[in-house]
Amino acid sequence: MRKIELVKGIHSSVLGLGCAPVLGSIDSKTCRRALSLAFEHGITHYDLARSYGFGDAEGLVGGVFKNNRDKVVLASKFGIKADWKASLLRPIKPIVRVLRGSEKKQDASLPPKQPSGKNPSDMLFKRVEINSMEMQKSLEESLKALKTDYLDYFLVHEPLQSITNIDELCEMAMRLKASGKIRAFGLAYMQSQRHLHESYFDRFDILQFNSPPGVAAYRKLAEERSGKADIIFSPLRGGTWDMSPGEKIKKLIRDFPKSVVLCSMFSEAHLIENVKLVEESQFQPPCNY
Repeated sequence: MRKIELVKGIHSSVLGLGCAPVLGSIDSKTCRRALSLAFEHGITHYDLARSYGFGDAEGLVGGVFKNNRDKVVLASKFGIKADWKASLLRPIKPIVRVLRGSEKKQDASLPPKQPSGKNPSDMLFKRVEINSMEMQKSLEESLKALKTDYLDYFLVHEPLQSITNIDELCEMAMRLKASGKIRAFGLAYMQSQRHLHESYFDRFDILQFNSPPGVAAYRKLAEERSGKADIIFSPLRGGTWDMSPGEKIKKLIRDFPKSVVLCSMFSEAHLIENVKLVEESQFQPPCNY
């Protein structure tokens, strides 16, 4: 698979695996198989966070790649983490997966529903203060769970307010880079939060954001960022309902040729299909938005 250099010296596959479902909606056996299959098909970029899998995802991913650490790019985030209630509810996670899977099958043929309120699973997470102490603490937890001594990318996880201590965070990032514990520092945010953060975008090595084709600002964003290196997540959530999932992925790869597109692919068929889409998109020109 084609690789791109998002940050100098760090080469990622153009298609990355978003690990948010790991040990959340997807069980351990399925996750391990999907991760191994992704690696076999040339996917080297894996996106994580302290909160994923109710705090357990990093441990599983780290175990899968412990003998191939130098062949993969690991990214994780801080700012949201699983709280004590998540560990208490760990025994019933298999039951929750069955229920959620049934809901997804029933709704698969329908357009996405508008949120009707707070997701009950949100009660199992908490936001931590965005400061240098929490940043360093979270990094150490991620490194231990992932069984590695460094992260390729370490990102702030979708803060809901403007970061007022950006100098403090950047100073800590410089120290962590100097110590070899991180290679690049970034910001992950939703496009709806862009106005909160754009004044300090240039302080980060990498930006990670959602950009599903069909949303109102897609064309403007594609024109602004097509020549820049970014990471794009949730490519299928929202946007136009007139394009198939495959068409959306191909469009993103063409419109953002220097970026990594993250997909949560835990079905063997979907993973292989997406890999083929990437190969087909390599030499095609950008779309007309």
